[in-house]
Amino acid sequence: MARKASIHQLIFGVRIRSKRDLEVRMSKLETLAPVEPELFFRRDDINDPRLGEIIPTIAYEDASIVIIGCPQDEGVRRNKGRIGAAEAPTEIRRQFYKLTPFGISQKIADIGDVDCSGSLEEIHDRLTDAVAEIIADGKKAIVLGGGNDISYADGRAMAKTFGSENWLGVNVDAHFDVRDDAERNSGTPYRQLLEEKLISPEYFFEAGYQPQLASPIYFRYLNDLGVNLLSLDELRSSEADGLRYRMREQFIHHSQSLSAFFGFDIDAVNSSDAPGSSAPSPMGLRAGEFLNLVKFAASLSNTKIIEFTEVNPTYDIDDRTAKLVALAMHQFCANASR
Repeated sequence: MARKASIHQLIFGVRIRSKRDLEVRMSKLETLAPVEPELFFRRDDINDPRLGEIIPTIAYEDASIVIIGCPQDEGVRRNKGRIGAAEAPTEIRRQFYKLTPFGISQKIADIGDVDCSGSLEEIHDRLTDAVAEIIADGKKAIVLGGGNDISYADGRAMAKTFGSENWLGVNVDAHFDVRDDAERNSGTPYRQLLEEKLISPEYFFEAGYQPQLASPIYFRYLNDLGVNLLSLDELRSSEADGLRYRMREQFIHHSQSLSAFFGFDIDAVNSSDAPGSSAPSPMGLRAGEFLNLVKFAASLSNTKIIEFTEVNPTYDIDDRTAKLVALAMHQFCANASR
């Protein structure tokens, strides 16, 4: 135990938490299921510490970044997609906790998974409440899906915490996800947010959509509302620069500081770099471009939620997709502004 404490104190000055400390940590989010201990990778080498040895010792109240999972793919099933995303939080964590803390100065806590029993609507209610509590406590949330339907729950948490007029949302995705379906699913989250007026259209960005995968009717719907639309070609021509410029315009013209949400659907990345996707495509962002966008999100001090969805471990190759998202999480934690 003394050796483990010295590793953590060397990196973060973190003391090992007692069982009572951990109970206090979970008391505000008591319905969450804790992470399986075997996912926290250990080398037990003072010269080579891993995140799996450090993060379990950090209490919720001490963290500035909080990881929460939503392991379900009911929305994907409803959208007639290929299921498997329910396993994503586990496999992403498995890869993330093998990484070292090099470059990370902020304290990170992993508070486990939201209860995914019952209907999709009930799951969304639980996730909204949990994420709203995290960001209301002044922390940044990393949310691991699951299907992209969780963008509705996370966006609703933003509106609940900051007000519908005071946050900016970015959907990095090959699709618009504004389907006009009677039953909510992985293709409807942003239409729900827009129709329920939980986000202002001028503060919403559809970034990385691919015309061959996007409905022209939904394009007109978004364009008529005044949503910011950047195709894959427009987004990748200067990677984060075009998005940065368009977002800066909104910040400048808004009298208050806008809080920001970034949803990263892994199908925005080409299938060579991310084969484990609910909807893979040979076209898409390259891995480096994807990571640059995550670093851009991290660089904004007002980014409150970053979300990763649609990873499907059933179809992954050599854990390539889970590893990419794990790297993205590391980049976010290493570059996040306080």
